[in-house]
Amino acid sequence: MKITEKTLDSKSIFEGRVLHMKHDRVELVDGTVETREIVEHPGGVCVAALDGENNLLFVRQFRYPYREEVLELPAGKLEKGSTPLENGKRELMEETGAQGYSYISLGKVYPSPGYTNEIIHLYACKIGSQGESRPDEGEILNALKIPLDKAVEMVLNNQIADAKTQIAVLKTAMLLKSGKI
Repeated sequence: MKITEKTLDSKSIFEGRVLHMKHDRVELVDGTVETREIVEHPGGVCVAALDGENNLLFVRQFRYPYREEVLELPAGKLEKGSTPLENGKRELMEETGAQGYSYISLGKVYPSPGYTNEIIHLYACKIGSQGESRPDEGEILNALKIPLDKAVEMVLNNQIADAKTQIAVLKTAMLLKSGKI
């Protein structure tokens, strides 16, 4: 049996600058009618950028919803009119000043499929050159390098809480180990 849900009606609840929320009524395959609350998000991108010594570029920034600084790989939301890869290249440059090459896709992640349609595209690359970062207005962050092996250890020891970063670090380590990066 194919599991699906048919939308009966949809009501917009909130239209924000980035997020949109709606309340839907759906019919399940067994005929039951349920409600779904959905947060619509334009999606995001995350880049694991390796230098010649296998250090990853990270950023540390205050994340208001958690009320703490969060250690993350360079990342950002998707901008209309650009591909996920173009967005990833832009975010890497803005947040760290680095230009990458030999980009490979690490796939996509559904960060919380129970209530949002957000998709985060993951990439790995080699660092070609390093310049000055140019963060967006209102974006305050510190860029730093962490050896890939240390980053893996930090993920396993719960020192990196960000899900997209955990996944990209572990995938990058496995692909580097297998010679695919």
